[in-house]
Amino acid sequence: MAATSEVTTRGEADQTGRPPRGGTAKSRKGGAFGEGRAAWILALPFCLLFLTFTVWPVLQSLFMSFTDTRARDLKTPFAVDIVGLDNFTKALSDEQFLQAARNTAYFVLVGVPLTLTMALAAAVVLDRGITKLRSVFRLGFYLPVITSIVAVAVVWRFLLQEDSGLINTALGWFGIPGPNWLGDPNWSMPALILMASWRNFGTAMIIFLAGLQAVPWMLHEAAAIDGAGAWQRFRHITLPMLRPTILFVSVTTGIGYLQFFEEPFVMTNGGPLNSTTSMSMYTYKQFGFGNYGYAASLSYIIFIVIAVVTAIQFRLLREKD
Repeated sequence: MAATSEVTTRGEADQTGRPPRGGTAKSRKGGAFGEGRAAWILALPFCLLFLTFTVWPVLQSLFMSFTDTRARDLKTPFAVDIVGLDNFTKALSDEQFLQAARNTAYFVLVGVPLTLTMALAAAVVLDRGITKLRSVFRLGFYLPVITSIVAVAVVWRFLLQEDSGLINTALGWFGIPGPNWLGDPNWSMPALILMASWRNFGTAMIIFLAGLQAVPWMLHEAAAIDGAGAWQRFRHITLPMLRPTILFVSVTTGIGYLQFFEEPFVMTNGGPLNSTTSMSMYTYKQFGFGNYGYAASLSYIIFIVIAVVTAIQFRLLREKD
């Protein structure tokens, strides 16, 4: 019977001129090759744009960081001298860059925890505390994120004015003398941190809301039956289950804060006394001065710092096996 069936199948294939259902291995291979070729053809424009405007400039800037390229050398880019690691060693002894690095560290170490704390508190309130007009509050908290950073910085610059600013006026109602927020080196960086945290916590809040909604409420009910209070449930149930979310938010927020530029550029121009100059802003100024090789090396130092900080965050906040 098996032989008869095989003969019948072959006969049907020969009579119709078509291979059995499923096709031969050769035809399937040809179809896969055709699909792969079509995929590469469709992806080719993006690949060309990516290579031209991303990969090539990155490689050029990496090469530039090992040279003494200045603005006058743009006409003869191949006549520059290779200086090796001199630009990087110069950065480590440049007091202004080191001051910018300390300012950036201050901004990150204070701003990231403050932003995450505000975002998590708002997310918890919106998730469990507020039941009416929840969408309105979400939109209100997220609105600063989609507003132009330049517009936000200009508005906050007027709010923080020493004599006529709204914040100092409100403090005066309670008999509190307001400081010179943007003119005093002791208050300029806290003012920028406050503004940046207010503007950016909406993004983290939305992500925390998604994470909170993934926490099973039955765990809270079981813990409440066992006598656990609200803080205990939050500490031992909510926070551990939010660990991946906290990792993601802290990494993305930290990367953004390590590159902060618009806030001091618009509000203080790096002053007073360079107290708000960031690493990105100092690098931008070096490009403006025409020190292209040195500025390129500073850019890669910032990249290395971001990579190290991100690795530390993954080490500390990743889920434990």
